[in-house]
Amino acid sequence: DVQLQASGGGLVQAGGSLRLSCVGSGISFDDYAIGWFRQAPGKEREGIACISSSDGTYYVDSVKGRFTISSDNAKNTVYLQMDSLEPEDTAVYYCSSGPQFRPDIYGMIWSQGGLTDNWGQGTQVTVSS
Repeated sequence: DVQLQASGGGLVQAGGSLRLSCVGSGISFDDYAIGWFRQAPGKEREGIACISSSDGTYYVDSVKGRFTISSDNAKNTVYLQMDSLEPEDTAVYYCSSGPQFRPDIYGMIWSQGGLTDNWGQGTQVTVSS
C-alpha cells in the first residue's frame, strides 16, 4: 500500500516561514508526480505545487515566488518550503501522488484534484496576522 506521511505544519506569524515534508512508502517518488494540496475552512481543496522527475515543477499563481517544492528521491521525500507566509495560507496541507504530467498542459486539471491517486494525512498550517 502507498502511504504518504506529511509533517512540518505549525503556527507562524505573517511573513514567517515553514518547511513541510512528505515521506512516502510503498512508492518510488522518482516514478510519480508528488504534490501538495491545501484546504482552508469553507473552501475546496486546491493543488498548489507539484514536482516530477520527468516534467519539473508546477505552482499555482497564489504561491509562485513564495513557495518552493523540491525532492530528495533517495529519501523518498518531497519538501515544500513556504516563505513570506500570509494569513490566507492558513489551511490543512496534504501531500499526494499520481502519474507524471506536463504542467503546461495538465497543471490546472491537477490543481483541481485530477491526476491524483493517493493522499496523505494532513498537517495544519496556521498563519497569524
